[in-house]
Amino acid sequence: MTERFSLYQLKMLRLKRIGLFFAALIVFLTALAGSAPAQAQTLNSGVSIHTEDKTVSELTIIGTVKNDGKGVPGVKLHVTGPGVDEIVTTDENGKWQLVVTTKAKYEVEIDIKSLPTGVTLRDPDTTVRIADVSVTDKAAVLFPLGKSTRVVQSFWDQLTIRLFAGLNLGLLLAVSAIGISLIFGTTGLNNFAHGEMVTFGALTGWLLAIVFQLPLVLAGVITVIASGAFGYLQDTAVWRPLRKRRVGLNQMMIVSIGFAIFLRYILLMIFGGETKVLSGEYEAVKFGPINTTVTSIWSMLLATITLAAVALFLTRTRIGKATRAVSDNSALAAASGIDVELIIRIVWVVAGALTGLSGLFYGLQFQATFQTGSQILLLLFAAVTLGGLGTALGATVGALIIGFVVELSSLVLPVDLKYAAALVILILVLLVRPQGVLGKKQRIG
Repeated sequence: MTERFSLYQLKMLRLKRIGLFFAALIVFLTALAGSAPAQAQTLNSGVSIHTEDKTVSELTIIGTVKNDGKGVPGVKLHVTGPGVDEIVTTDENGKWQLVVTTKAKYEVEIDIKSLPTGVTLRDPDTTVRIADVSVTDKAAVLFPLGKSTRVVQSFWDQLTIRLFAGLNLGLLLAVSAIGISLIFGTTGLNNFAHGEMVTFGALTGWLLAIVFQLPLVLAGVITVIASGAFGYLQDTAVWRPLRKRRVGLNQMMIVSIGFAIFLRYILLMIFGGETKVLSGEYEAVKFGPINTTVTSIWSMLLATITLAAVALFLTRTRIGKATRAVSDNSALAAASGIDVELIIRIVWVVAGALTGLSGLFYGLQFQATFQTGSQILLLLFAAVTLGGLGTALGATVGALIIGFVVELSSLVLPVDLKYAAALVILILVLLVRPQGVLGKKQRIG
């Protein structure tokens, strides 16, 4: 009877821990989002003005008609859509706007006859454009005038640009993929909630840097610390209790899928579905045919330094060597005196911090939504599998391969298929080398 009562108490304690984890997560995220200034204008593609009493949002279609850099007044535009059939005219600066009441897509047609004599559209075949306010609160419509400024690039220029973009994407994926690889190597878990850790980093960085207006470096440091703590809380509240109960890896993988969906919609509930612009300053930098930004260069540089630091950590430190030992054979590592649970806990913290940093980099370059992580999750798994499951260096190599394939494929394939090309390459490589590029052959059975 006493033994049954003790088991009951233990189960209740575990349930309380899990409940406390979810409660703490919701309170933490709600506190971050709710403690923003009472009157702040959200810096994203929509307009949302927060006051103490209510939130006022206007659906606005705006535009500017310019010729040789100067606004063209008196140009008429016909806007049609659900409940809207209006003609607007540009002001003395060539600007116009129209407030609508329904979230939808609207057609904007420019009246060619209203253009000044001798002024034509840069693209004469494009007199109608679409203004989409079905997701955001503001849409901009532009009709460039004058001679076409389109520059035809040579194949080699396009190749150079795609290679640079592939390196950029590969480095960003690598920082996050290492986290997946470390977790899989030490626990055997394929964590489908890893994408939401990327999203957590991107949205936390946006909250600190844009809403609270902290310096970007300070916001980045706090984001990395918060992401590491998030990884620790996940392991403490969810994964460690499941490991102690000897739950199978397949069941844990299914739990991670449900956990990912739960986190995704918690983030949606707190941050909303609008696209978050993490940085409003994009100073252009040009290297030959490559046009990039200072933000992209710094992200690539810091990602490279981070990958080098992780490599040194795994090969030169005692904890890193212990992590590799647990990854190779956890039972033998435990018999050698290594605290396996402590190593796993450290791995979750490191993986969370790395993934949060990757999310911050991704948000700086590509903006952030509540689906940011889930959109690149398959690429992360492809990188880890291609490089070799459980190997940090393999994850880096796999991520770089995926990055190059994704960007280079757009030279010959439609842009919408570039992610599919990476997954096809994954299948082809695994057919030839099932263990991955740097994985080791293992006997099964």
